[in-house]
Amino acid sequence: MRGKKILLAVTGSIAAYKAAFLVRLFIKAGAEVKVIMTNNATQFISALTLSTLSKNPVYSEIIDSDAWNDHVGLGLWADVMIVAPATASTLSKMAMGNSDSLVVAVYLSAKCPVFFAPAMDRDMWLHPSTRGNIEKLLSYGNRMIDAEEGELASGLHGIGRMAEPDTIFDRINFFFRKKKDLASKKVLITAGPTFEPIDPVRYIGNRSSGKMGKALALSAANRGAEVYLVMGPSAESVNGPNIRVFRVGSANEMYETTRELASGMDVLVFAAAVSDYSPAHYTPEKMKKVNDTLTIELKKNVDIALSLGQDKRKNALHIGFALETNNAEAHALGKMNKKNFDMIVLNSLRDKGAGFQHETNKITIYTNDGEKRVYDLKSKSEVAEDIFDTLVEKFLT
Repeated sequence: MRGKKILLAVTGSIAAYKAAFLVRLFIKAGAEVKVIMTNNATQFISALTLSTLSKNPVYSEIIDSDAWNDHVGLGLWADVMIVAPATASTLSKMAMGNSDSLVVAVYLSAKCPVFFAPAMDRDMWLHPSTRGNIEKLLSYGNRMIDAEEGELASGLHGIGRMAEPDTIFDRINFFFRKKKDLASKKVLITAGPTFEPIDPVRYIGNRSSGKMGKALALSAANRGAEVYLVMGPSAESVNGPNIRVFRVGSANEMYETTRELASGMDVLVFAAAVSDYSPAHYTPEKMKKVNDTLTIELKKNVDIALSLGQDKRKNALHIGFALETNNAEAHALGKMNKKNFDMIVLNSLRDKGAGFQHETNKITIYTNDGEKRVYDLKSKSEVAEDIFDTLVEKFLT
């Protein structure tokens, strides 16, 4: 971590006192630290304390003593920004872009990865508005350092306690250590659903949102890969200097695009929920309601992962996904063998918070040497990190 530039944003929670310990950990590791605060945070810990420890001025106002504190410059200076503690109020303002504080103004200007460590009481943590704000922040590509369970300021015991400084430090240290472990690699990722047209209005599809594929693309790009994202008709948007996005509609379009790109790839990740069947006959005009029932003949679509697995390039690595509802492990292992995967990621619709539409997922990873790794429910950005951590550890080191 030596020489890294850490921007720590402290907001108005009782957990703000932990910022002093966090600053010391970063300084001891050789990082350069700058601290910004909300006005409420200064009620819990003094700017003087954090300035002394960081050896840099601490700011809490955009305009301070007739001087303008350059929030844009601070956002561009940092290698990473950490909001810790991140209160429910600040999370809401970050999610909505409400820049009424220096912290949010800097956040909106930051070009670096942003981590946030929530801190609040249990009921605030579980409230739907807080959950929605967190999901929105994660969808922007921010990374959450999960709140922990323990004694809270209210005297209650539950979830909402800010992660300990050691935990936050370890997470940031790990981020820097692995950041470029996919450098020089070309990674192809399929994502989202496919829509199989019945007529100009109707289609056959599924509930996939593309969120997992987006998280994988951002993770691979952050780790230095050149990413090619083949995305079906998803509402998600993905941007990044190392990410090229190819938009497709149907399973056949996804197959053709993926097949054309595959020969130059080092890693292929089949995360899309591809429709297994499509209408055998397309009706060019909108169908009218005529009878009480309607029969649509379906034909089987090409299995993209199977087809490319049969023509797998030497030294290329293939990662598959399996979304199951029953006999999950057996189905996943069967799919890994049949489609020539090096790894397969299993998630079950029976696990709350996993699968389609969620910002979270709960996975088990199987590798072709028989290893099994089980993970708890995490944000999809963290799940993506776990997947590439396993890939690098097992096949690239």
